[in-house]
Amino acid sequence: MSAKGAKPSRLYPVILSGGSGSRLWPLSREEYPKQLQALTSDRTLLQETALRLGAALDGSFTIAPPIVVCNEAHRFIVAEQLRAAGIEPKAVVIEPQGRNTAPAACVAALVLEDEPDALMLIMPSDHSVRNPDAFRDAVSRAAPLAAAGKLVTFGIQPSAPSTAYGYIKRGAALSGSDGAFSVERFVEKPDAAKAAGFLKEGGYSWNGGIFLTSVKTYLTELARTEPGIEPACREAMSAGKSDLFFFRLDAAAFAKVPSQSIDYGVMERTDKAAVVPVDMGWSDVGSWSALHDEAVRDDAGNTFIGDVLAIDTAGSYVRSEKQLTAVLGLKDAIVIVTTDAVLVADKAHDQQVKQIVERLKASGRNEATAQARTYRPWGWFQTMDEGSRFKVKRICVKPGAQLSLQKHWHRSEHWVIVTGCAVVNRNGEDLVLRENESTFIPAGTVHRLTNPGHVELHMIEVQSGEYVGEDDIVRLADDYGRTEAKTEKPARAALDQKPAKTAKAKGKPSLAKPHRKTRRKANPAAAARRRVRRHAVRPTTKIATKRKPGGKPKPPGKPRRR
Repeated sequence: MSAKGAKPSRLYPVILSGGSGSRLWPLSREEYPKQLQALTSDRTLLQETALRLGAALDGSFTIAPPIVVCNEAHRFIVAEQLRAAGIEPKAVVIEPQGRNTAPAACVAALVLEDEPDALMLIMPSDHSVRNPDAFRDAVSRAAPLAAAGKLVTFGIQPSAPSTAYGYIKRGAALSGSDGAFSVERFVEKPDAAKAAGFLKEGGYSWNGGIFLTSVKTYLTELARTEPGIEPACREAMSAGKSDLFFFRLDAAAFAKVPSQSIDYGVMERTDKAAVVPVDMGWSDVGSWSALHDEAVRDDAGNTFIGDVLAIDTAGSYVRSEKQLTAVLGLKDAIVIVTTDAVLVADKAHDQQVKQIVERLKASGRNEATAQARTYRPWGWFQTMDEGSRFKVKRICVKPGAQLSLQKHWHRSEHWVIVTGCAVVNRNGEDLVLRENESTFIPAGTVHRLTNPGHVELHMIEVQSGEYVGEDDIVRLADDYGRTEAKTEKPARAALDQKPAKTAKAKGKPSLAKPHRKTRRKANPAAAARRRVRRHAVRPTTKIATKRKPGGKPKPPGKPRRR
């Protein structure tokens, strides 16, 4: 069959939404990586990827709903962003852990196993394409090849001798195709001299990691080159389960899947590889310099985003997500200001940002992975201030959403409504609150917050108590399936127990009891330890006790509150 004679009917975008979010730190982090952010337009990179193909190409085949493979932490954000873009996916598959691109694509192929002739367009979710028309044209030219049994990759036209990407050396033109070639070889990321030589010689493209193949071709070649991946993925699928509008792969089975990329696992070892060169304004947005290349610049080559004042500055990217940021006399610099972290770097060293993240992780710093604003399926919250025995949060609840039915062991909460309307359930009784109204939730109270309106609900929450950690929560009911394994006391409670009791209970989970039965008995030693932790600089005072003849010493009295 000639390439032109094959006319596929359905093409499924397969969007791989993984990644650690470390290369654009501090804006992008593990909990909220770059594909979930709007960096090059009003839409996020994930939304841009899902919308890139449109509904049809040249009338020859139909673009089917996408399949998205993402991780546990991002699932609700992914679903919400797809909904906001008007996209209803065929499936959102949750990976318990990352196993690289070959298994992720295999899972998508197994979802489509009943359509062996369907095509899969496998795309990373975090790339930018400035010329989507050129991309669609390249896909149209590649589709007949993929339908005829080829594994097609797209060779990106190099704009510079970059050392950040791998290269594809194209071979002979494929007979009967429209601008497609065989693949002579794949080249690892070269040094600067080799990269310059590739561009001078010609015939080389950047490897953008985008592939087009049929379901049956991918599974057949994967079984030949990496025979351990497909059976393990199939087991993870068989033992998996649906969870709301997601499909959750079985964690134990998926952990046994070999980790491998499509490039190494399949493309470099198949005789069916083909490449379609394309100049589509592609970028993997893999560094701050790359993002600067995608942004609008002024006459001095600067990009300023947010509240920025710059004097005598050239070739720099300055972005402030919060306060006024003033720069003076900078050249070819990166300055990123977020709520909780600031990055200042020479553009020539921006590939080393990952080293900062690694050091922060090694130090146990929360800023390495978590944003100041934490996203939940019902909305988001942001910690505005915190200290000993208190925390202040700004909370936003989406229209029609509600938090879990919950209670806290060690903290009380004060809620003040800023905008919108709230329904607060306290111990089974509903209370309606509007702007400038407030309520108090004592520790141990079963409660729930709901936004019944059509606009976002914004409120301020002030937590107070002996422990205000995020793990002090018991979810009794939840719209998002988060009630399991949340009935234990928070970790802080274990710190205040006597050493002997802690050792005795080691390895045994403690079962939660009603709040009124779990109040600690007076423990002067534990209370003293807590006071030291709260007021580390306060000098200690030795308390003397007098012993009566034949009697026991009196315990020290309760300390006076300041």
